Amino acid sequence: MKSTHASSLAELAKIAGVSVSTVSRSLSGNPMIARATRERIEALAQEHGFQINRAARNLRLGRTGAIGVILPLGHETQQHLSDPFFMSLIGPLADALADRGYDLLLTRVIPTDGQWLDRIVDGGRVDGALLIGQSDQIDVIERVAARYQPLVVWGAAVDGYAQLTVGSDNVAGGRMAADHLLAQGRSHLAFFGNPDVPEFAARHAGFRAALAQAGKGEGLLLPAHLTTQASYDAIRAFLADHPPVDGIVAASDVIAMSALRALGDAGLRVPHDVSVVGYDDVMVASQTNPPLTTIRQDVARGAALMVQLLFDRLAGTPAESVCMAPTLVQRASA
Repeated sequence: MKSTHASSLAELAKIAGVSVSTVSRSLSGNPMIARATRERIEALAQEHGFQINRAARNLRLGRTGAIGVILPLGHETQQHLSDPFFMSLIGPLADALADRGYDLLLTRVIPTDGQWLDRIVDGGRVDGALLIGQSDQIDVIERVAARYQPLVVWGAAVDGYAQLTVGSDNVAGGRMAADHLLAQGRSHLAFFGNPDVPEFAARHAGFRAALAQAGKGEGLLLPAHLTTQASYDAIRAFLADHPPVDGIVAASDVIAMSALRALGDAGLRVPHDVSVVGYDDVMVASQTNPPLTTIRQDVARGAALMVQLLFDRLAGTPAESVCMAPTLVQRASA
């Protein structure tokens, strides 16, 4: 009886009616091969008992089969992977990489010197890198991006910087949030968020532009931390030490949720006394009390774009930064 076990790429190629190179690329998840073809060849490989030594193949091809997903926390050393925004982005990134046959190597970095990113991209463990946020490390990222092409950043496109980024129009989002509060008759506004972070600086710039156009000055600024307890403590102190505000734009939903708690503990009603607008529209934003009005970033689309741009770079295809339009999601907090 003739065995149906396919012991080589050549045999599997003959069975599939395609070239050996097409089989090899299909089994490696190469995006240049049509998905239908890849799926058919993978099914045939399984049917005929074909086994491929992925480690040996990767070594031969000079690749690892893994993409680094990196969280630089230069400005927020206490922030954790459980942060709602991180979780909302990591899941879609992992799915998009798995669809291409790649593993995700997740790294949370607290930078201690200017070489932390060099060590990751030069360490031989990943074929490319996806950074979630620029933190206060934009100059380090820019230097490495100039010599290491397969690197894509979720963050702000900043004038004078060439790094490949995916993100939302943060200036427009900050303006949109402030305009919404001003349209409700709010006139004493504050921005809660650390402008040392490029994304937050842009949101603050949009906030200030809206106030200036309305003749309301610059508003107040609290460089609040991104962690729940630290932002809560800072907001409670702010409310006690500053003139009353009737509108708050938070640079993230986490900060906004801390503001809701701090306002309630201070005896202030949301939105009767103070309206609050967050930023991101993480999954729990609709579950707060009251449900949080926020500026939505399309994180799922952003994750897909990051992976697409990374694989364009890996394939030697030109790629350009993408800036997505944010939208206002109105709920009960403002």
